[in-house]
Amino acid sequence: MRNAFIHELMSAAETKDNIALVVGDLGYGVVEPFAKRFPKRFFNAGVAEQNMTGLAAGLASEGFHVFTYSIANFPTFRCAEQIRNDVDYHNLPVTVVAVGGGLAYGNLGYSHHAVQDYALMRVLPNMLIASPGDPMEVRACMRYLIANPQPSYFRLGKAGEPCIHQDVPEVFPGKWLRIRVGEKGAGTYLTTGATLDLVNQILMRNLRFKEYALYSMPLWSMKTKSLQAPQIEEFAKVVTVEDHLIDGGFGSWMLEAISPQPSQLDKLRIKALDANVCGMVAKQSTMNAEGGLTEDVLCA
Repeated sequence: MRNAFIHELMSAAETKDNIALVVGDLGYGVVEPFAKRFPKRFFNAGVAEQNMTGLAAGLASEGFHVFTYSIANFPTFRCAEQIRNDVDYHNLPVTVVAVGGGLAYGNLGYSHHAVQDYALMRVLPNMLIASPGDPMEVRACMRYLIANPQPSYFRLGKAGEPCIHQDVPEVFPGKWLRIRVGEKGAGTYLTTGATLDLVNQILMRNLRFKEYALYSMPLWSMKTKSLQAPQIEEFAKVVTVEDHLIDGGFGSWMLEAISPQPSQLDKLRIKALDANVCGMVAKQSTMNAEGGLTEDVLCA
């Protein structure tokens, strides 16, 4: 995902001279091509995320579309006030890029567990969450954000995520992106972020779910809740899956979105991480399993 991101960023910067990248002394091995090609639009703010975000807001107020880049919680929780007051409140085109969503950096401990980031970012009225499920969705989200600059949060995996899509899909905020066709009137799984591959693999090898569809939602926000109830109506059951705590996460957002239509609430099942992962240190696959993202749980 990181490589797809930097490739799309550089492609955009070739034709748009207002694209800028600000890093928090991280991203080595990924950001160097941009820094070398566009040195006047690359800034290393150092280990000072509040300053990084303030700098980004200042550049954005002068016409730049700024991407801040760091890992896990550093570009979000460390500078939540600046994101809230400087970026979102003023509706500035700053894209906050967090690498290692979920438990991708699980072996570095709780400081690097990005399992509460949706809860923080989705309560900001102007913030658009981009949580792609594979490198092709990364490219699709980047193209949308470049064409529609706004306050946004870009949640990336760490590395090695497989391509589920053969081509770059078209994405739109709040719209479900079909991965697999199911039988009419049956159920569907709905993912956001890197859980797409996990669910896709489970459905491909589990014959009792052959009638189920699979969708992802790479772009969602407070403003797109009204689009959800009509999309849920065509399914008998909707199972959301995310690598985030259930509290304040994607499934909770969906519950809020369909709450005006209580008849739809019984269809929804939320699969998310158990809070026991907050005290764990292990590789991502181990922690996902300990947190409940297993085939037994997801198919229950």
